[in-house]
Parts: sequence; C-alpha cells; structure tokens
Amino acid sequence: MNRKIRLAAMALLLAVFCGAGCVILVIRHRYAEEAQVYEQAAEEFLRWREGGAWEAADNASQTADGAEDPDESAPMVPLEVDFDRLLEVNDEIVGWLYCQDTQINYPVVQGSDDEFYLKHNFKKEPQNAGSIFVEAMNRPGFADSNTVIYGHQMNDGSMFDALGSWAEQEFYEAHPVMWLLTPEVSYQVVLFSGYTTAALSDTYTVFTGPCRQLEEYLEQCAANSDFEAQVELDVGEKYITLSTCAYDFENARYVLHGKLVPMER
Repeated sequence: MNRKIRLAAMALLLAVFCGAGCVILVIRHRYAEEAQVYEQAAEEFLRWREGGAWEAADNASQTADGAEDPDESAPMVPLEVDFDRLLEVNDEIVGWLYCQDTQINYPVVQGSDDEFYLKHNFKKEPQNAGSIFVEAMNRPGFADSNTVIYGHQMNDGSMFDALGSWAEQEFYEAHPVMWLLTPEVSYQVVLFSGYTTAALSDTYTVFTGPCRQLEEYLEQCAANSDFEAQVELDVGEKYITLSTCAYDFENARYVLHGKLVPMER
C-alpha cells in the first residue's frame, strides 16, 4: 500500500513539474513574440546616426548615444523616426522614447483612457506587455508643464523594467539622458530625479503651466531622488515623469523625472 502511495505521489509531483515547465515555456514564448513586435518596429521605422551619418536601423549598431558631432559641441539627436508611416499604423502615436544601452526604445501612444494600452501594443493588438503610453489627462503634444508616461515592469527586462536601475548613482551617471522624439520636436530628456512612490501620490499631479505649485513640486521631486543630479530646474521648462510598477510595498511605483530640452534634428 505504501508503495502505491509513493508511486502516486511521485506521479503527481512529476505532473506538477511538467506542468510548471510548460507554463514557463509558454511565458517565454509570449515574451519573445511581444519583444519581436517592437524589434520589428525599430527596424522598420527608425534610422540611426553613426559618426555623423544616417544609417538604416537594420545596418546600424543601434548604440548611438547622441555623441558630439566632430564639428559641433552640441549633442546630436541619435535617431530619426518615420512618423509619416508610423502614424499610418496608429494615429494615436505621439512620440518615440529611447535610452542608450537599455531596452527602452519604443513608440509612445496616447489614448482616450489609461486602460486600453495597458493590454494592447502600439498597433492596437492585444498584448500583455501593453504599450508605453501618456496619461490620458495630459494635453496632446507634451503641451503641459509635466506629462506622465506609463509602462509595464516586465520580467524579461522590456518596457519600463529598467526604470528601477536609476536608483543607483552609478547607473544614473552612465545614463543621464534619454531621447524623446515627436512628429514636431526632438527632445533630449535630461534626467534629474528617480524614486519609489505610491500609485496615488502627488507625483502624478498634472500641471498645465508654470506656477508656484509646480516650482514646489520640482523641488520635492529633486529632494526625493535616489541619485544626485546637477540639473537646473525652471518652471518655464517642460518635464516628463516616467512611471512603472515597483514591489517595495503595495501599489508602489518607481518614477523617473526628466527635463525636456528641444534639439535641432
């Protein structure tokens, strides 16, 4: 009898092990498929500046970082987006966000609510990884003084999983800027603060224009930062807040603040 029980238990454990293995394989396959959607988008809609010249995405190393032009001291925009073709795919695309040496290299969308793009990609196809998307309450075109941008924290390192890395000073110093390109303007995003906060905190307050409250808000953001950054903050400038899930406590979020600096294309 004991032998039958042991065999049954072993069979059950084997079934559980096999089932768990199948689940892991399914999840990995799903991650790979979702990543491929955005990899193909980068190949199709981007071209990169390498050594001062433009190259198609499939020929470039994709490590352009806005290095100085040999003849200029100002940083160059490292990539160009074919927004004409991209907007044919989805007219709710409002920009493209890129950070060197991270997986952050995605189109940015803005819908009529903050639910749809949680589970749909930039082509409006169902996808667990969702999209990088702008808060629906923000005015289009990054017209507000601060614009909030959301993205999932994915276990494979994609979407906004990298945001928590800015909690380390060393990582910030290696990645002090991002790039935000829109159909109208290209911006260098100068990062000045990153920290963990609650999902319903004042961090998500939207300011439509310069005001005393915005000045206090920026001061508080800088004071909360995990890293030290010497960035001059002015209420007359435009800012973005990148937000993703964190697991320090229930409904925690990690946010990264950056100043938008318009650049020559």
